[in-house]
Amino acid sequence: MSEKISLRNRFIQTILRIDKEMTWYIDSHIHLSDSTYASDIGFILEEMKYLKIKACCVSTNVENSLQTLKLAQKSNLVLPFIGIHPECANDDLEKMINLIENNFTHISGIGEIGLDPTYVHSPEEEKKQKHVFETLLSIAEKFNKPVSIHSRKSLDDVFEIMTSFSTKHALLHWFDGSKKQLTKAMDMGFFVSYGPVMVYANDKQTLVSVTDESKILVETDGPVKFSRCFEMKSGQVTFIPSVIFCASKILGKTFDEMSFLLEKNSNSFLGI
Repeated sequence: MSEKISLRNRFIQTILRIDKEMTWYIDSHIHLSDSTYASDIGFILEEMKYLKIKACCVSTNVENSLQTLKLAQKSNLVLPFIGIHPECANDDLEKMINLIENNFTHISGIGEIGLDPTYVHSPEEEKKQKHVFETLLSIAEKFNKPVSIHSRKSLDDVFEIMTSFSTKHALLHWFDGSKKQLTKAMDMGFFVSYGPVMVYANDKQTLVSVTDESKILVETDGPVKFSRCFEMKSGQVTFIPSVIFCASKILGKTFDEMSFLLEKNSNSFLGI
């Protein structure tokens, strides 16, 4: 009987060791605290646990950041990023600063922050957006936190601002620049992420093929919706394996090799 117990214990230890060594898939940018997911969040967290997916849950404003922090308390698979999205530049910056300072030991990073002229309608609004971005970059630098950056139609301006900051743990999420801008991002040591669009968009596949492999991350940016094979569904963490598979084919790697590389890159971005 004692021999059977011993064999059983060794079997359990082997399973636990294998489970610990398995690669984690990481969605580097998703808005899990968005109301779109509220009714299904319990199921989503169970999916993440079953599929071994972790998610950098980014926020858009103070209220949403509070929701992100609460969600992270429910599951350690949710890596909380709090910040002010450029669309929400008029949000209470002082409250956000206090929120970060009071929770810096509990957050994984600062985001989503950045620039976007789409939401600017006057010189004053442009100045405010830039001020919010620079202030939150300073806070991230103070606490040595990675940043998830929104840079739609503003990559060159983001590059210029970032030269004044020393952080190398910066992600240009949903990278949509030119090859020249990609080279600039690589020279500055930034990470770039690609999402479900890469599965069916030739231009994104081309960008992935010329990106420094050590700087590639994957994301869904849910609840953004995706067409083609994703049937206009909101981005789900469960899309991540498809994105990884596509990236592996572009770079000539096996799925496991690509998964291991992305986990390593993600940990480097997160500073862990």
